[in-house]
Amino acid sequence: MPSGAWGYYDSGSHDEQTKNDNISAFDSYRLHPRMLRDVSKLNTQTTVLGKPVRTPLGVAPCALHKLAHAEGEAATSRAASKHGSIMILSTYSTTSMEKVIAQGSGDTQYWMQLYVYRERSVSEEIVRRAEKAGFSALVLTVDAPVLGKRLSDARNRFNPPPHLRLENFMDPEVANATDGYTPDLARSKKETFGATFGANGDQSLSWENGIKWLKSITKLPVIVKGIMTAEDTQLAIAHGCAGVIVSNHGGRQLDGALSTIDALPQVVEAAGDKIEVYMDGGIRRGSDIFKALALGARAVFVARPVLWGLAYKGEEGVFHALDILQKELELTMMLSGTRSVDEIDESYIYQPVNRWVRYAPGSRKAAGAQKRLLAKL
Repeated sequence: MPSGAWGYYDSGSHDEQTKNDNISAFDSYRLHPRMLRDVSKLNTQTTVLGKPVRTPLGVAPCALHKLAHAEGEAATSRAASKHGSIMILSTYSTTSMEKVIAQGSGDTQYWMQLYVYRERSVSEEIVRRAEKAGFSALVLTVDAPVLGKRLSDARNRFNPPPHLRLENFMDPEVANATDGYTPDLARSKKETFGATFGANGDQSLSWENGIKWLKSITKLPVIVKGIMTAEDTQLAIAHGCAGVIVSNHGGRQLDGALSTIDALPQVVEAAGDKIEVYMDGGIRRGSDIFKALALGARAVFVARPVLWGLAYKGEEGVFHALDILQKELELTMMLSGTRSVDEIDESYIYQPVNRWVRYAPGSRKAAGAQKRLLAKL
């Protein structure tokens, strides 16, 4: 893989503290296994948005899969379908949403990741295409009013190769033509617009003007990706969202934010039984999946392991990466004495105590005032 492509996929923002914490934080959680349990029959099936999936491990959205392999998201889709869970497709896919979902099978859920642009009609057109193609949910990314500063991309002066096209911004008749299109096809105004997200993202987006608008134009469930706090979880509930994904964009946005596994418990507590909670970021072992499930995640998603598998061997490599994680999850379940995903709860995990504290706003300003502790994480 060219260094620029590797840097784009692998990099985090600024000093990459959050990107690295996403992985290392899992080491602070320990397992509490139970013995002499009948684990001869194992079942990883669960439900997500009321629909059954074979495993709680899905594919997170990530742009530009054709940087890793010529078949790009189509190969990822076939592997995800064989794996049998959920694939979230990035708006910035180099394969059209119609072609991606056509590679899947009936028991695979496809969700469409979405950004909201200042020109709302661009976002609405993507929503309409996703509905027509058969996507079953929308995943609104909310942690990127601007792009984080990724020093690796700056050093590499990274720009996507000109032959890669953002097919979700192309006319679907052109992108999906049976005889394809020529590499020198002129870019449309919409595709050029899509390629300049940093200049066109809606920085005024809010709970009031964003979620309400999105729900007004679609009947698909809306899942909010980028939630890291109890407060925003409560707002997602209040605004009728179907789920939240605890995510810090793989450590590519706000450096210094909590790791996602550390943020997960407060989100789960705030969610109660009112909204489903999912998580991505830092998952590299099946035991990481087990820990996230024990802390209350209904499902988890991975991106970089999928991309490394795709670069290694296309569809086969992606399936191999997912299968490694799946088999490690099953092994962890058996050795912990759990037979199904439903049995995995917080009784199977030791959590670190009081790693972080947070105080009420302004509690340090008043002379002699008692600081009001809001949270211990």
